[in-house]
Amino acid sequence: MKAIETEYKGYRFRSRLEARWAVFFDACGVRWEYEPQGYLLDNGQRFLPDFLLHGVEGRASGDLYVEVKGKMTDEDASKIYSFSGLKDVDNVLEVETPILIVADIPVGDCMAEIDEFCSDWGYRGFLGAGEGPFPFNFETIDGDYYIAHPGINRNGHFELFGDDMSYKEDRDDKATLGAFKAARQARFEHGEQPGIRRRK
Repeated sequence: MKAIETEYKGYRFRSRLEARWAVFFDACGVRWEYEPQGYLLDNGQRFLPDFLLHGVEGRASGDLYVEVKGKMTDEDASKIYSFSGLKDVDNVLEVETPILIVADIPVGDCMAEIDEFCSDWGYRGFLGAGEGPFPFNFETIDGDYYIAHPGINRNGHFELFGDDMSYKEDRDDKATLGAFKAARQARFEHGEQPGIRRRK
């Protein structure tokens, strides 16, 4: 099956899922570019990241690449790891180019889970149990195998939040749930374009 190309904000996205993530980023108020630049990797492969986000706050501060994956192949994983520059230096993972991997838009209730692992957040990985790269994870951002929840902080800015309660204290849950809802409900059929209203 082939994904349906989808137009949004003057861009032609390769899939409806990519367009929904663009809606989510808009609802979070983060500035983004779609497929801004392709790269020739050290192993000879070519890689075109889906998004480049600007002005991210928190642990992934600054610019952050985002790759949208409904399904992952071994070739995809190889490209992502090569692009990130993920390597083991004295038993510590280091990353040269931060890139967040995302999958389907999570169900809003899943975001509220604190003590229980939620499969929508990707602990199981794409390629099987314990096999990465992992969606919604800091692994390809700073080398830490830890959940990375995208959302809106209390200052109204986009941030990645960890899975620990102390990391989530600064998250605006209502605004973040609203952004996920806007993305899940976005419709593009017959020229429809989702309206984005940010919470003040």
